[in-house]
Formats: sequence, structure tokens, C-alpha cells
Amino acid sequence: MSTLASQICNQISSVFTNPTTTPPPLDILVEEISSAAARNGKIFVYGVGREGLMLKALCMRLAHLGLSAHCVFDMTTPPISPRDLLIASAGPGGFSTVDAICGVARSSGARVLLLTAQPESGSSVAYASVVVHVPAQTMADDEAGESRPLLPMGSLYEGALFVLFEMVVFRLGEVLGEGPEAVRARHTNLE
Repeated sequence: MSTLASQICNQISSVFTNPTTTPPPLDILVEEISSAAARNGKIFVYGVGREGLMLKALCMRLAHLGLSAHCVFDMTTPPISPRDLLIASAGPGGFSTVDAICGVARSSGARVLLLTAQPESGSSVAYASVVVHVPAQTMADDEAGESRPLLPMGSLYEGALFVLFEMVVFRLGEVLGEGPEAVRARHTNLE
């Protein structure tokens, strides 16, 4: 079991060994989120499927850091405004729902940060203020072959998002001056 876990972790880690953008994805995310916080903006997240689940996990931690963070389509999500930031994911480059949400955010004056494995293609890039390239395999480039891949379809991309977001939360804690006790104090007690 530990061998399989190591192989999966090594495959996810390999996504971060060859940075494809300057500055790296970690720096872009920390800068965009901390800039939104500095202008008293809200942070919204949206993604489909498992990408969306990774973004919901990020949203939770952003709230724990004391930021006004919201998942698109939650009943309590406020309107987006020019001070705000939408973080959206379209691993394969585009989804009609991601395009629509990003279009509304841009027309409302908000910044749009798009996470994708396909920055050169895909419809969602057209709506982005900034693109974060996460160079991991998604369903867009997953070939059904004879061998069974360790991380099929978009699992590598989604795992990389989880790890990237954990790095972002760690770095944001430093940037925002939020220590572990303050973060822990914001966790729900209704469980």
C-alpha cells in the first residue's frame, strides 16, 4: 500500500518539477488572493466535477484564513463586484458553465483567475484576467489504451490542484499574518 501511495504522490509531485510559467502558479495565486484581500474584495470559486471539489476545499481554507470566500451556486453567495476575484478551473481548457460564470464575473468588473492544464486552447482562457497553468493530464489528453494508468482521466490534475491549494493556504497564512490558532478558531463548531 505504501508503494502505491508513493507512486501516486510522486506522479503529483512531478507536475511541479517543471514550472511552465513565470511567476509560478503558487506565486500567481498568492498574489491574486492577497491583492483581493487588500482591496477588501471577496473571493469566489467555481469548477465542475472533482475540480470543483478541490476548489470547495480551497474556499473552506480561505474562510479559515479570515477571507470572504464563497462557492458559486451556494445559496449564500453574494453578488460579484469589481473588487472581487473569481478563481475558476477548466482543466481541459473549457466548459460551457465555466465560460458562462467567468463571463458574468468579467462583465461585473471582477478579476478572473483561470486554472487550466490547456492554456493554449480552450474557450475559458478568453475570459481570464490571469491564467495559471497546471501542467497535468486531464480527460482532454487522457488516451484510453491497453495499460491502466495510475491516475486516470483528470485525477492527476485534480490531485495537483489539491497540493497547489495546500501550498497557497500555507503561504497565504504567512502573507496575511494568520497563525494556526486564528485559523483553527474560524473552523465550524456545528459538527
